[in-house]
Amino acid sequence: MKWKASKISTLRTWALLLTLVGMGLMVFGTGGILLFGGVVGKIIAGIFMVFGMISCFASMAIYFWVGMLSTSAPVLDCPECGKRTKMLGTTDRCMYCHTILTVDPTHAPTLGDDERTAAAPAAE
Repeated sequence: MKWKASKISTLRTWALLLTLVGMGLMVFGTGGILLFGGVVGKIIAGIFMVFGMISCFASMAIYFWVGMLSTSAPVLDCPECGKRTKMLGTTDRCMYCHTILTVDPTHAPTLGDDERTAAAPAAE
């Protein structure tokens, strides 16, 4: 699962997406003035400007929330890559190598039969 990311990185990605969508809506709304002109174009631009600002404010709120979560998140060393990473909740992924991390042994991933035989040293 290379494409899975840590919770903090995922939330930051959604916040960035909201920022880009909000700016796109505002630019698209401005195009309404060029396409329709006059009063109708200004109304369309105003509507899209409001939706774009709401999206940008939601993005700002998510960035603030993630920043507050990040300050209280415990920092630990990843057993795979050795880099320091932050963890939210009982399970999370490393920000760098995406290894599943946990502080609760009941949530620890177990090796399957094929992985266990591949990880075991060969008997001589």
